[in-house]
This record gives sequence, C-alpha cells and structure tokens, in this order.
Amino acid sequence: MRTRLLPLLIVLMAALLLALGLPLALSVAAAQQQKVVVDRIDDTARFAALAQFVTDRPTGSRQTVPDERGETLGRELASYYEVYGIRAGVFYRTGTPMANAPDDWSLPGAGEVREAFDEALLSRRSHDPEQVWPWQRNRLVVASPVIRDGDVVAVVVTDSPTGQMRSRTLHGWLLIGAGEIAAMLLAVGAALRLTGWVLRPVRILDATTHDIATGRLKSRVAVGGGPPELRRLARSFNEMADNVEEVLEQQRAFVADASHQLRNPLSALLLRIELLALELPEDNEEIASVRTEGKRFAQVLDDLLDLALAEHAAADLRLTDIGALAAERVAAWAAAAEAKGVRLVGHCPATTAWADPVTLSSALDAVIDNAVKFTPGDECVEVTVSCDGDTSTVVVADRGPGLTDDELGRVGDRFWRSGRHQNVKGSGLGLSISRALLAAGGGSIAYEHHEPHGLKVTLTVPRSGPVAP
Repeated sequence: MRTRLLPLLIVLMAALLLALGLPLALSVAAAQQQKVVVDRIDDTARFAALAQFVTDRPTGSRQTVPDERGETLGRELASYYEVYGIRAGVFYRTGTPMANAPDDWSLPGAGEVREAFDEALLSRRSHDPEQVWPWQRNRLVVASPVIRDGDVVAVVVTDSPTGQMRSRTLHGWLLIGAGEIAAMLLAVGAALRLTGWVLRPVRILDATTHDIATGRLKSRVAVGGGPPELRRLARSFNEMADNVEEVLEQQRAFVADASHQLRNPLSALLLRIELLALELPEDNEEIASVRTEGKRFAQVLDDLLDLALAEHAAADLRLTDIGALAAERVAAWAAAAEAKGVRLVGHCPATTAWADPVTLSSALDAVIDNAVKFTPGDECVEVTVSCDGDTSTVVVADRGPGLTDDELGRVGDRFWRSGRHQNVKGSGLGLSISRALLAAGGGSIAYEHHEPHGLKVTLTVPRSGPVAP
C-alpha cells in the first residue's frame, strides 16, 4: 500500500511546487527585462533632452554643420557605447544620423530597430520588446522621440545586448530550482513519515490477521501510534479476535467434553450388549450388527477427542529427518499392506525439515492407512520423500479408484466420506485430524489425481525454523 500511496503524494506535491515555481520563474524573467527596459528608457530620455538643443540640420545626404551641443551629444553616445557596449544613435526623421556610436552604426532599412524608429516618429516611445529567455540571443531595442516645439525632429534609438540580463535570469531560475528541489526533498521526507505513521497500524493489522488465519489465534494487534481511527480499529479487532478465540475454545471444550462424557455410557452399553449376546446364538446377525455399530461409535468418539486435542495443542517443532521418519512408517505398515496383497514401496532419501515427529507420523499413518485400504490387491502404493528449496514433501500415491473433481474439493472435511466408500471402515475424521496437526506446525496436506487412476496425497513441511515472536 505504501508503494501506491507514496507516489501519489509525491506527484501531488510536485504538481503543487511546479504550479508555484513556474509563475515565479516567469515573474523573475519579466522583472529582469523590465529593469533593463526602464534603464534604457531613462538613457534614451537623457539623450533626447540633449538632442533637443542641437541646432544641426542636414544640408545634404549626410553632411551636417556641427555645433558645441552636437559634439557633446556625440561624446556622450561614444562614452555610453564604450562603457556599456550598447549601440546608441540619434537619427533625423529621414534616417540621417545626428550622432551615433559606434560611428559605422546606421539605421537599417528593416527589422526591429527600424520598427522602433518608425513607432517613435509617431510621437510615442516604442512598445515594450518581447520577452527574452535565457536560451535566446535577442537584443533589446528602445526608441524615444526628440520633440522640439511639439514636433518630432529626431529619434533616439538604443540597441542593447542581453547577455547579462539572461545570466541574471538564469541565476534566479537556478535559485528557484534549488529551492524547489529542497522543498521537494522536505516534502518527500514528510510524505515518508506521514505514510509510515498512517500505514504502520495497517501493516501490523495485516500481519496479525495473517497469523490468526494460519492458526496462531493468540496473536493480537499492538495498539500504538497512528490515526485515532486506526487505533480504534485495532482495539475493535482485538476484541473480535478475543471473542472468536473464546467461541472456538468453547467449541473445542464442548467436543472434548462430549466425547469424554459419552465414552462411559457407551462402554456400559457395549458391555450390556456382550452380556445379551451370551444368551443368544453365536451367529445372530442383529447382535453382530449392533457390535459393529457400537465399535464404530467408539471410534468416532475417539477421533472427535483426537481432533479437539489436535486443534488445541501447539506443535513441538524440531529438526527432523523426514526420510528416516517416512521409511519407519512404511516399514510399520508393510505387514498390513502385505496381508491385503498390496505392495508398499518407499523412496525415502535423507532430508531434514522442521516438524513435530509425532504429528507427522500420525498424519502419515492416516494417509498410508487410507491408501492401503482403498488400493486393490496386486497394486502398488508409493511413498516418496523429496525437498524443494524451502519445503520438504512426502507424497503418498496409490492405485485405487481415486476421487472425482467434486470429491477432491471435499476430501479432508470433517465426517465426509465418498458415497462409493460408505461400506469401508472409518469415521471420516482421520484426514481432518492430519490437516489440523500439520497446520499447527506450518505444514499442509493436498490431494490430486494420480494418473492413470488413484489418489496422490502430498504432505508438506517447512525447512526453515520457526520465527521467534
């Protein structure tokens, strides 16, 4: 969740900083240019004031009769060009220069300078030039009219380079960029802290939910930091987990108590049946049927008690040689398989995993018992041990009738037995007990088809040790 929430916050903060930074950068560039334009306007106004008193008049195409004020204007323009590198000139209406610097600079026939000159002839200062950006090498042209007795007699034109102005603009942009980066880093740090503060209770709640889902019902959420809503959710979750654990505990206690309390009356009933059988012929079918049902009832009660204990007891995990344990169970069931005419074969190389030896032995007994029970004579039951990275597996594959797809989805449910196998001895709790025992130690049991026919049961246990709380 953090990897999805954090980019969203960063994008929103970046958009906000960009929305603030772009107008600021534009205003910096406009302010720098406006400052230069105002300076040029002041300069052209000063030169226009000097040119007002120059009495020169062009007598030919470029011939003038200079006077002292004209020479002063020329010196001012030359000094201005030498100091600032800005081309400046005063041009009569005909375009003939009154004074200019440098001397070879003349009024062009077209272009930005000519447009500014023509606009100033209309008795107004030239319009503000277009914005010059740091990556452009444009020049700034400003023109002001020289007015004498209400008439425009000449025009002052300045043509300024923009290198320094663009450098100052770029410097301002760099400062803005540095500020934006610093603000972005601070925002990212704040976002990390904020998302961590908000999502930490969610992560704890998720981990605790996973623990409870995998059978660790004692796990609870530590109500600590985070928003008040999440703290309230954590407390409510703990209350719910307490209630669920209490209900499950009551259910287990009821099953265990009921199984235990029914054993004595059932034993007494079976004893009375045996006493009654003494007074009846030995081949009486009703007595034999009652005996069979009574024994089956006793087996169901024993299995119920075992299931209640399996769901309640904690696993005693230890590093176990799975191969040796499986080989021992194969040897133990070899006699029963041989009596039925079934070949029980084990491929059990040495491999270690963390398991409760008693639990795994009981699960293997239940699975091998079913495999031998449902496999016809002259067929084979194979027990194979292997390891794959983080887990070790024991696969029990038989050549029996197998199960349908629908039956595979129900196998292992409590009291469930296939309709085709109702006449086979059993309570329908053995595989449920095996699943509960394995789950308590982090293991699992799975069922699938075994081609061409039969059932394959896979018991899986972890190779890594239990994580300390």
